[in-house]
Amino acid sequence: MAAGVSPAYNRERFEEAHDLVVAAWTREGPFRWEGTHYQHRVVNPWAVPLQKPYPRVWIPGVLSKETIIWAAKQRYPYIALNTSIEATKQIWKLYDQVALETGYTAGPENRGYLQQVHVSDSEAKAEKNARQFLWMQGEFTGLAHPVWSNPAGYFSPEFRRQFVEFAVGRAESPRGRPTFEKQVADGRVIYGTPDTVIPKLRRVLEETRPSIYGLWGNDGSVSPEDAKTCIRLLGQEVMPAMREIGKELGLKDPFELDAPVHLRYSTDLKQMPQAAE
Repeated sequence: MAAGVSPAYNRERFEEAHDLVVAAWTREGPFRWEGTHYQHRVVNPWAVPLQKPYPRVWIPGVLSKETIIWAAKQRYPYIALNTSIEATKQIWKLYDQVALETGYTAGPENRGYLQQVHVSDSEAKAEKNARQFLWMQGEFTGLAHPVWSNPAGYFSPEFRRQFVEFAVGRAESPRGRPTFEKQVADGRVIYGTPDTVIPKLRRVLEETRPSIYGLWGNDGSVSPEDAKTCIRLLGQEVMPAMREIGKELGLKDPFELDAPVHLRYSTDLKQMPQAAE
Protein backbone atom coordinates (compact mmCIF):
# COMPACT_ATOMS: atom_id res chain seq x y z
CA MET A 1 0.00 0.00 0.00
CA ALA A 2 2.81 2.42 0.87
CA ALA A 3 4.27 2.00 -2.62
CA GLY A 4 0.95 2.59 -4.37
CA VAL A 5 0.73 -1.03 -5.52
CA SER A 6 -2.47 -3.02 -5.09
CA PRO A 7 -1.87 -5.51 -2.26
CA ALA A 8 -4.29 -7.91 -3.95
CA TYR A 9 -1.33 -9.01 -6.09
CA ASN A 10 1.07 -9.61 -3.19
CA ARG A 11 1.26 -13.36 -3.73
CA GLU A 12 1.80 -13.04 -7.48
CA ARG A 13 4.47 -10.39 -6.98
CA PHE A 14 6.27 -12.48 -4.38
CA GLU A 15 6.44 -15.53 -6.64
CA GLU A 16 7.54 -13.55 -9.69
CA ALA A 17 10.17 -11.71 -7.62
CA HIS A 18 11.51 -15.10 -6.52
CA ASP A 19 11.79 -16.24 -10.13
CA LEU A 20 13.57 -13.02 -11.11
CA VAL A 21 16.09 -13.32 -8.26
CA VAL A 22 16.82 -16.96 -9.13
CA ALA A 23 17.25 -15.99 -12.79
CA ALA A 24 19.73 -13.30 -11.77
CA TRP A 25 21.66 -15.92 -9.79
CA THR A 26 21.70 -18.57 -12.50
CA ARG A 27 21.34 -17.00 -15.97
CA GLU A 28 24.22 -15.41 -17.79
CA GLY A 29 23.41 -11.81 -18.64
CA PRO A 30 22.45 -9.59 -20.12
CA PHE A 31 18.87 -10.79 -20.45
CA ARG A 32 15.49 -9.12 -20.60
CA TRP A 33 12.75 -9.70 -18.03
CA GLU A 34 9.19 -9.02 -19.13
CA GLY A 35 7.02 -10.34 -16.34
CA THR A 36 3.50 -9.59 -15.21
CA HIS A 37 4.60 -7.33 -12.36
CA TYR A 38 8.27 -6.61 -13.10
CA GLN A 39 9.74 -5.37 -16.36
CA HIS A 40 13.48 -4.86 -16.84
CA ARG A 41 15.00 -4.16 -20.24
CA VAL A 42 18.42 -5.32 -19.05
CA VAL A 43 19.32 -7.71 -16.22
CA ASN A 44 23.08 -8.15 -16.23
CA PRO A 45 24.42 -9.64 -12.99
CA TRP A 46 28.20 -9.46 -12.81
CA ALA A 47 28.77 -10.65 -9.23
CA VAL A 48 27.13 -14.06 -9.05
CA PRO A 49 26.93 -16.47 -6.07
CA LEU A 50 29.75 -18.90 -5.41
CA GLN A 51 27.16 -21.53 -4.46
CA LYS A 52 25.95 -23.54 -7.43
CA PRO A 53 23.31 -23.73 -8.72
CA TYR A 54 22.40 -21.01 -6.21
CA PRO A 55 22.39 -20.36 -2.43
CA ARG A 56 19.98 -22.29 -0.27
CA VAL A 57 16.59 -20.62 0.14
CA TRP A 58 14.59 -21.01 3.34
CA ILE A 59 11.03 -19.70 3.56
CA PRO A 60 9.94 -18.24 6.93
CA GLY A 61 6.30 -17.95 7.89
CA VAL A 62 3.68 -18.48 10.55
CA LEU A 63 0.48 -20.23 9.52
CA SER A 64 -0.13 -19.07 5.93
CA LYS A 65 -1.28 -22.18 4.09
CA GLU A 66 -0.44 -20.62 0.72
CA THR A 67 3.20 -20.09 1.75
CA ILE A 68 3.52 -23.59 3.22
CA ILE A 69 2.15 -25.15 0.03
CA TRP A 70 4.36 -22.99 -2.19
CA ALA A 71 7.50 -23.82 -0.16
CA ALA A 72 6.72 -27.54 -0.32
CA LYS A 73 6.24 -27.39 -4.10
CA GLN A 74 9.65 -25.73 -4.44
CA ARG A 75 11.21 -28.19 -1.97
CA TYR A 76 12.39 -25.24 0.10
CA PRO A 77 12.65 -25.70 3.88
CA TYR A 78 9.83 -23.93 5.71
CA ILE A 79 10.86 -22.07 8.88
CA ALA A 80 8.02 -21.89 11.44
CA LEU A 81 8.26 -18.59 13.29
CA ASN A 82 7.62 -19.23 16.96
CA THR A 83 4.46 -21.24 16.43
CA SER A 84 3.11 -23.54 19.13
CA ILE A 85 4.16 -27.18 19.08
CA GLU A 86 0.70 -28.35 18.00
CA ALA A 87 0.40 -25.68 15.30
CA THR A 88 3.85 -26.64 14.03
CA LYS A 89 2.77 -30.27 13.73
CA GLN A 90 -0.12 -29.12 11.53
CA ILE A 91 2.31 -27.14 9.37
CA TRP A 92 4.43 -30.26 8.81
CA LYS A 93 1.35 -32.34 8.10
CA LEU A 94 0.35 -30.01 5.27
CA TYR A 95 3.93 -29.67 4.00
CA ASP A 96 4.47 -33.44 4.01
CA GLN A 97 1.20 -34.03 2.16
CA VAL A 98 2.11 -31.55 -0.60
CA ALA A 99 5.63 -33.00 -0.79
CA LEU A 100 4.25 -36.50 -1.42
CA GLU A 101 1.88 -35.15 -4.07
CA THR A 102 4.87 -33.41 -5.67
CA GLY A 103 6.93 -36.60 -5.75
CA TYR A 104 9.30 -36.59 -2.77
CA THR A 105 9.28 -37.44 0.93
CA ALA A 106 9.91 -34.49 3.25
CA GLY A 107 12.12 -34.89 6.29
CA PRO A 108 13.85 -32.84 9.01
CA GLU A 109 15.94 -31.16 6.31
CA ASN A 110 12.73 -29.43 5.15
CA ARG A 111 11.78 -28.21 8.62
CA GLY A 112 12.95 -25.16 10.50
CA TYR A 113 11.93 -23.50 13.75
CA LEU A 114 12.54 -20.09 15.31
CA GLN A 115 12.06 -20.30 19.08
CA GLN A 116 11.93 -17.71 21.84
CA VAL A 117 14.39 -19.04 24.42
CA HIS A 118 15.79 -16.96 27.27
CA VAL A 119 18.42 -18.52 29.51
CA SER A 120 19.73 -17.07 32.75
CA ASP A 121 21.60 -18.14 35.85
CA SER A 122 18.38 -18.27 37.89
CA GLU A 123 14.80 -19.32 37.17
CA ALA A 124 13.35 -16.11 38.60
CA LYS A 125 15.52 -13.85 36.46
CA ALA A 126 14.86 -16.00 33.38
CA GLU A 127 11.09 -15.72 33.84
CA LYS A 128 11.26 -11.96 34.41
CA ASN A 129 13.27 -11.45 31.23
CA ALA A 130 11.24 -13.94 29.19
CA ARG A 131 8.12 -11.85 29.81
CA GLN A 132 9.77 -9.20 27.66
CA PHE A 133 8.98 -11.36 24.62
CA LEU A 134 5.40 -10.09 24.98
CA TRP A 135 6.28 -6.41 24.45
CA MET A 136 5.40 -6.53 20.74
CA GLN A 137 2.13 -8.42 21.17
CA GLY A 138 -0.42 -5.63 21.14
CA GLU A 139 1.88 -3.05 22.70
CA PHE A 140 4.09 -2.21 19.74
CA THR A 141 2.31 -3.99 16.90
CA GLY A 142 -1.33 -4.90 16.36
CA LEU A 143 -2.63 -1.46 17.34
CA ALA A 144 -4.04 -0.48 13.95
CA HIS A 145 -7.53 -1.43 12.84
CA PRO A 146 -7.24 -4.89 11.20
CA VAL A 147 -8.97 -3.72 8.01
CA TRP A 148 -6.20 -1.14 7.45
CA SER A 149 -3.19 -3.05 8.76
CA ASN A 150 -4.14 -6.23 6.87
CA PRO A 151 -5.67 -5.19 3.53
CA ALA A 152 -6.81 -7.63 0.86
CA GLY A 153 -3.83 -9.56 -0.43
CA TYR A 154 -1.86 -9.58 2.80
CA PHE A 155 -3.55 -12.85 3.79
CA SER A 156 -5.70 -15.47 2.14
CA PRO A 157 -9.41 -14.60 1.65
CA GLU A 158 -10.31 -17.06 4.43
CA PHE A 159 -7.88 -15.53 6.92
CA ARG A 160 -8.89 -11.98 5.94
CA ARG A 161 -12.55 -12.81 6.57
CA GLN A 162 -11.64 -13.85 10.11
CA PHE A 163 -9.89 -10.50 10.66
CA VAL A 164 -12.86 -8.53 9.33
CA GLU A 165 -15.25 -10.45 11.59
CA PHE A 166 -12.92 -9.72 14.49
CA ALA A 167 -12.86 -6.00 13.56
CA VAL A 168 -16.66 -5.72 13.73
CA GLY A 169 -16.86 -7.64 16.98
CA ARG A 170 -18.30 -10.90 15.63
CA ALA A 171 -15.28 -13.11 16.36
CA GLU A 172 -12.07 -13.31 18.37
CA SER A 173 -8.80 -12.26 16.78
CA PRO A 174 -7.51 -15.12 14.59
CA ARG A 175 -4.05 -14.41 15.97
CA GLY A 176 -5.31 -14.42 19.52
CA ARG A 177 -3.80 -12.76 22.55
CA PRO A 178 -2.57 -15.76 24.56
CA THR A 179 -1.21 -15.10 28.02
CA PHE A 180 2.44 -15.56 28.88
CA GLU A 181 1.55 -18.72 30.80
CA LYS A 182 -0.33 -20.11 27.78
CA GLN A 183 2.62 -19.45 25.48
CA VAL A 184 4.95 -21.20 27.90
CA ALA A 185 2.61 -24.21 28.02
CA ASP A 186 2.34 -24.27 24.20
CA GLY A 187 6.12 -24.26 23.81
CA ARG A 188 6.23 -20.82 22.19
CA VAL A 189 8.25 -19.29 25.03
CA ILE A 190 10.97 -21.25 26.81
CA TYR A 191 12.95 -19.92 29.75
CA GLY A 192 15.07 -21.09 32.66
CA THR A 193 18.61 -22.13 33.49
CA PRO A 194 20.49 -24.41 31.09
CA ASP A 195 19.53 -27.42 33.23
CA THR A 196 15.79 -26.70 32.91
CA VAL A 197 15.81 -25.34 29.35
CA ILE A 198 17.57 -28.28 27.68
CA PRO A 199 14.80 -30.83 28.53
CA LYS A 200 12.18 -28.39 27.18
CA LEU A 201 14.10 -28.04 23.93
CA ARG A 202 14.42 -31.83 23.73
CA ARG A 203 10.63 -32.01 23.81
CA VAL A 204 10.38 -29.54 20.90
CA LEU A 205 12.98 -31.47 18.88
CA GLU A 206 11.33 -34.82 19.57
CA GLU A 207 7.81 -33.66 18.71
CA THR A 208 8.48 -31.37 15.72
CA ARG A 209 11.80 -32.76 14.39
CA PRO A 210 13.34 -29.68 12.73
CA SER A 211 16.95 -29.78 11.54
CA ILE A 212 17.15 -25.99 11.22
CA TYR A 213 16.72 -24.28 14.60
CA GLY A 214 17.03 -20.57 15.37
CA LEU A 215 17.14 -19.24 18.93
CA TRP A 216 15.60 -15.84 19.68
CA GLY A 217 17.14 -15.11 23.05
CA ASN A 218 16.41 -11.51 24.04
CA ASP A 219 13.76 -8.86 23.46
CA GLY A 220 12.22 -5.79 25.01
CA SER A 221 14.02 -4.14 27.91
CA VAL A 222 16.32 -7.00 28.91
CA SER A 223 19.50 -5.40 30.27
CA PRO A 224 22.74 -5.68 28.27
CA GLU A 225 24.27 -7.76 31.06
CA ASP A 226 21.39 -10.23 31.12
CA ALA A 227 21.36 -10.37 27.31
CA LYS A 228 25.07 -11.26 27.26
CA THR A 229 24.53 -13.88 29.97
CA CYS A 230 21.77 -15.43 27.83
CA ILE A 231 23.98 -15.50 24.73
CA ARG A 232 26.89 -17.01 26.69
CA LEU A 233 24.80 -19.76 28.27
CA LEU A 234 23.11 -20.56 24.94
CA GLY A 235 26.46 -20.83 23.18
CA GLN A 236 28.39 -22.67 25.87
CA GLU A 237 25.78 -25.02 27.33
CA VAL A 238 22.46 -25.12 25.51
CA MET A 239 23.45 -25.28 21.85
CA PRO A 240 26.08 -28.04 22.30
CA ALA A 241 23.44 -30.12 24.09
CA MET A 242 20.95 -29.46 21.29
CA ARG A 243 23.47 -30.65 18.70
CA GLU A 244 23.89 -33.91 20.60
CA ILE A 245 20.12 -34.36 20.88
CA GLY A 246 19.84 -33.67 17.15
CA LYS A 247 22.40 -36.37 16.38
CA GLU A 248 20.57 -38.78 18.69
CA LEU A 249 17.28 -38.10 16.87
CA GLY A 250 18.82 -38.25 13.40
CA LEU A 251 17.98 -34.63 12.57
CA LYS A 252 20.34 -34.01 9.66
CA ASP A 253 20.22 -30.60 8.06
CA PRO A 254 20.19 -29.74 4.32
CA PHE A 255 23.96 -29.20 4.29
CA GLU A 256 24.74 -32.58 5.86
CA LEU A 257 22.43 -34.37 3.42
CA ASP A 258 23.45 -32.22 0.45
CA ALA A 259 19.72 -31.86 -0.19
CA PRO A 260 18.67 -30.32 -3.51
CA VAL A 261 18.33 -26.54 -3.35
CA HIS A 262 15.11 -26.73 -5.38
CA LEU A 263 12.71 -29.30 -6.73
CA ARG A 264 14.11 -28.97 -10.26
CA TYR A 265 17.49 -30.24 -9.02
CA SER A 266 16.00 -33.34 -7.38
CA THR A 267 17.14 -36.77 -8.55
CA ASP A 268 14.82 -38.82 -6.34
CA LEU A 269 11.37 -37.70 -7.50
CA LYS A 270 8.76 -40.42 -7.74
CA GLN A 271 6.56 -40.67 -10.81
CA MET A 272 3.12 -39.51 -9.73
CA PRO A 273 0.00 -41.21 -11.18
CA GLN A 274 -1.59 -39.18 -13.96
CA ALA A 275 -5.33 -38.62 -14.25
CA ALA A 276 -6.95 -40.47 -17.14
CA GLU A 277 -7.64 -38.27 -20.15
